[in-house]
Amino acid sequence: MVFPTPRSDLKPNTADFESLPLVKPTGFREYDARWWFGHPGSDVPPELNLPGVLALGLGLATFLHESGVAPDIVVGHDFRSYSGAIKMALINGLMVGGCRVHDIGMALSPMAYFAQFALDVPAVAMVTASHNENGWTGVKMGSQRPLTFGPDEMGRLKQIVLSGAFRSEGGGSYLPVSNFGETYLKDLTSRGPVKRRLKVVAACGNGTAGAFAPQALEAIGCDVVPLDVELDHTFPRYNPNPEDMKMLHAIAEAVRDSGADVGFGFDGDGDRCGIVDNEGNEIFADKVGVMIARDLSSINEQARFVVDVKSTGLFETDPVLAANGATTDYFKTGHSYIKRRVAELGALAGFERSGHFFFNDPIGRGYDDGLLTAIVVCEMLDRNADRSMADLYRDLPKTWGSPTMSPHCGDEVKYGVVDQVVERFQAMHRDGEPVAGHRITGLITVNGVRIVTGDGTWGLVRASSNKPELVVVVESPVSEQRMRDMFHAVDTVLRENPEVGDYNQTI
Repeated sequence: MVFPTPRSDLKPNTADFESLPLVKPTGFREYDARWWFGHPGSDVPPELNLPGVLALGLGLATFLHESGVAPDIVVGHDFRSYSGAIKMALINGLMVGGCRVHDIGMALSPMAYFAQFALDVPAVAMVTASHNENGWTGVKMGSQRPLTFGPDEMGRLKQIVLSGAFRSEGGGSYLPVSNFGETYLKDLTSRGPVKRRLKVVAACGNGTAGAFAPQALEAIGCDVVPLDVELDHTFPRYNPNPEDMKMLHAIAEAVRDSGADVGFGFDGDGDRCGIVDNEGNEIFADKVGVMIARDLSSINEQARFVVDVKSTGLFETDPVLAANGATTDYFKTGHSYIKRRVAELGALAGFERSGHFFFNDPIGRGYDDGLLTAIVVCEMLDRNADRSMADLYRDLPKTWGSPTMSPHCGDEVKYGVVDQVVERFQAMHRDGEPVAGHRITGLITVNGVRIVTGDGTWGLVRASSNKPELVVVVESPVSEQRMRDMFHAVDTVLRENPEVGDYNQTI
């Protein structure tokens, strides 16, 4: 079989665009594939077309054969106007490549991961752009459950697709799986109801989670206050992103208006969860992770956790975690990295600042599931029946932390910019130059650079793995002013690079 080699220079409304594969190389990210597909009325040129998606499916099938993985794969899609068409193009490529495709229909990413276990299938390809704006698409892939692809796998897949090094195998087939959402919800809620009657806000940002999250929470005995659960791929209020302050503010308002015990915010494909307490405090996910780690380490001896480098320093300094004998490993940001690290270390759980939480046996199967995270929080409140979510939050040592801030920086240049920023701070450390008036006492460079000063204040700069942005986070255990000082110091270094644009939000 001769399949056209994908190109990156095709223009819409041309014969070539309708017949040849368009695949922009930058869509192959560190651990996800993510492209601008476009939508009616958009004047931004697409980075991918349907023949390009077919090429991606054929490339993935080639990768599975090359890797010695059985060519059985679960496929699902999120709720966007074009996701179904993209999934079918992907399926066509997979079948041309000899794969048996198990189509679970519209789904959450954790549903697709669960299907690997429930259907005993080794590989997965979930069509989703997660929380990205309408017009984006992407695919989350894996071939070793519960893991998803990392840089090595994505790099090899990119080589296969862009070079056209495809293998066509016989035996491809299509197997639709009916009513799989019911199977997923039954398994998710099999731990039984919580004893404490909880009122919870379930906010879905009009994303795919709206079709599943309210039912899951009702099944464990919660009174559910639905917020933006109607599916609407235009995302009329805000993107379904629990790191977005617009979404968190909306949840906080709903919690206060309804008198709820807790508010949950789910992202577009349901693998992340944001939390607002009963007083309307918007709790960043890393602090929620500390609360859950305290709870789980009280009933699991010598518990081990993994967190990403964007997360609070409390995992190292919290006296309760120390008293419980808990230990924590800081690792690279990214759901694929943390998931893999949790598996490697046999950790009980992993927490990522963006709201990806990973629970190993006996709680989960190691993959990230926002609905399971909400259930774990409900179980934590059940075990602390005389305390509110706000009480548990107030118990944490006080720190002042920023939201995750994302200045624009092009995909083609962002990693080079981060390399320059790392070198700049390494030189400052070496030369004894202070940052925000304090001496640098440590640099963590496993993923960008995390600059730590003597009073425990820190700042992070890294490249976003799935958007043309950098990521900036700062925190101080001393004061809000020290947090702001660190932000201004970090931003001053960033501004030495003209490629860095405006922030999506700031402190």
